Amino acid sequence: MDAPSGPIGITMGDAAGIGPEIIAKLFDGGLPHPSVVYGDAGILDAAIARLGLAGRLRVELVGEPDAATGAPGAVPVLNRWQALPPDLPPGRPDPRAGRAAYEFLCHAIDDALAGKLRAIVTAPLNKKTMQAGGADYPGHTEILAERSGTQHYAMMLANQELRVILVTIHVPLRRVSELITIDNELETIRLAHRACRQAGIASPRVAVAGLNPHAGEDGRFGREDLDIIAPAVELARREGVDATGPWPGDTIFMRARRGEFDIVVAQYHDQGLIPVKYLGVDEGVNVTVGLPFVRTSVDHGTAFDIAGRGIADPGSLRAAYDLALGMTRGPGPLA
Repeated sequence: MDAPSGPIGITMGDAAGIGPEIIAKLFDGGLPHPSVVYGDAGILDAAIARLGLAGRLRVELVGEPDAATGAPGAVPVLNRWQALPPDLPPGRPDPRAGRAAYEFLCHAIDDALAGKLRAIVTAPLNKKTMQAGGADYPGHTEILAERSGTQHYAMMLANQELRVILVTIHVPLRRVSELITIDNELETIRLAHRACRQAGIASPRVAVAGLNPHAGEDGRFGREDLDIIAPAVELARREGVDATGPWPGDTIFMRARRGEFDIVVAQYHDQGLIPVKYLGVDEGVNVTVGLPFVRTSVDHGTAFDIAGRGIADPGSLRAAYDLALGMTRGPGPLA
């Protein structure tokens, strides 16, 4: 399949958070491919002015993604939602910004599904303000899956040292065990293999973390590892996936970081995200695997406490942008 065409779509996220600032800094650093911001032009223009970048960057309203030409200094902005108030204060949670973040994302998804975008890169949104604005979702991932009609998907976190994909995502810890099924486990292993192939790894080595201490220790600390995870690993191996496990969760991430594996399948949110975020959120990237298009995101939140102060680090957004570009250089996202 040919690589997808069109610009990279960058969603602003919550306009009262650090999204506008890190997007402005991203454009100021120079981008190797045409890109368009799904967001509010007035808010982004104000962020550019606060950063003292008005002499180098200029906001340009566009009606379609293909109007983004990649001209030096131009920041194309596409907004099919209503304009936000020009006096919306940075750093203060506001339901209007929460609703706008949802709308920006939905419009980017629609354009990606229509083949108008090469990939989507998302700045952070705030779940509480989005929900207060009438969009009742746990986060980006669930919106992306529902609007694109994707049934099998997973969250992957990646940096220069580690890739981790999750079997369960935003659920209470007490529910994790009931959601660990052979089907869910096998599908996540398949998605892990696929994500590594998209990243250019010809023969991915997939390590599967156990759910219980010591991977259950032959059933002594729980039966899930023995009765569910191990059979799923065996089924994946029969399909030709180089999967192994379940491995004890307290050592498998270290082994992967040392190069023994290309990706770790973690059973629940904190098991997988703590090792990645401990290595530093500035270089972390969130990838939604299984979508009909590439989507990457920053590995941090809206940071209302520093919004508008000019000190937000765009490193994670840059890493997300570069990864999205790299994942769409070869075979398409469905390859």
